[in-house]
Amino acid sequence: MTSTWANYWLNHRGGLPHIQEKLNRHEPITVAFIGGSITEGAGASDLTTTSWRALTEHYLKQRYTADKVMCINAGVGGTTSTFGAHRLQAHVLSHGEIDLLFVEFSVNDGEDRDESIRGMEGIVRQCRRQSPHTDICFIYTAADKNLTVHMPFNIAVHEEVASYYGIPSVNFAARVFTQIQLKQVTWDALASDRVHPNDEGHALYAAFVREYLDVALDVRAVEETDRAGVNRQDALPLPPPLEPNNYEHAAMLEVDMADRMESFEWRELSSEPLMNWRYDTRHLYTDTRDASLSFTVHGQRAGVLLLCGPDSGIFEYGIDGGPFLPMSLFDDWCLKAYRPIMAMFPMRSERQSRRITIRHTGKKDERSTGTSLRILKLFSN
Repeated sequence: MTSTWANYWLNHRGGLPHIQEKLNRHEPITVAFIGGSITEGAGASDLTTTSWRALTEHYLKQRYTADKVMCINAGVGGTTSTFGAHRLQAHVLSHGEIDLLFVEFSVNDGEDRDESIRGMEGIVRQCRRQSPHTDICFIYTAADKNLTVHMPFNIAVHEEVASYYGIPSVNFAARVFTQIQLKQVTWDALASDRVHPNDEGHALYAAFVREYLDVALDVRAVEETDRAGVNRQDALPLPPPLEPNNYEHAAMLEVDMADRMESFEWRELSSEPLMNWRYDTRHLYTDTRDASLSFTVHGQRAGVLLLCGPDSGIFEYGIDGGPFLPMSLFDDWCLKAYRPIMAMFPMRSERQSRRITIRHTGKKDERSTGTSLRILKLFSN
């Protein structure tokens, strides 16, 4: 017996009118996928061909000819919507006008409702402001926490944002849950680690997307939109935010913006193990106690993106000349490989200039093999 919420795996809401119109005019389109490891392609035998994202790209290119469809893989493993909002400009919007943006963070977002809304709303508002004709679609992938009788917490939070902004959503988790209850599939057969789908699971996800797109991109969908009085030439207005402290103005900045540094040097990872990052690894490195770096940003919040790994140490930060506070981000994953980890500093009520200083403490977690500090990017909001 299926649950009530799982029966509603698809919410059309505002649909995809802008990309549909471009396709009807036979114009080239750009489709971006931002999310975590499942969007990047984890679990697939080949993320470039058998992941749900790659299969969706293949479907679009078959339907509308390959030379008129460009797709952007902005999936990064282990990332939340907070990180997604901060890297949206660098990894998606910097490519120019985006016609369709898929957003997938329901598995990686945590239990902090306000933070999840800040991230998802920040992505929506940032996209609507910088690329106003972009159609957006939320994707909810499956994991144990999303395969429940009741509406899963993270999906419910993301649906708050989707409903408020009229954004369609495709709920893979609800569809999988229904099929499991009907004994059509088993979750272990689709994802051996119960999170990352194998090729069969990715193919199922892609089939769900195709089923939605076959309807949303059909000419009749545009005719229904016309009858509803939606002007596709006009950008949708931005209503007041759900969460005033959302990440609408979030940005991931180059670490070159630091205007003062002592005892740091430029490095790149070469033979070191690396996970959850397909981009440039050029970073500022130090293992010298009291080495420091300062930068100024404008906004409500600031932070840094660190490359943390087996030899990472503990650093401290100070804001606007205030007291220094220690921060240790070492965890069990650091024992396996280097990966990007966000270090976000406290939110302030007003947007204004913030002077941030990062300082090496010379201390480390007892599991760490060293005291390195590697700063990859800077964050502002």
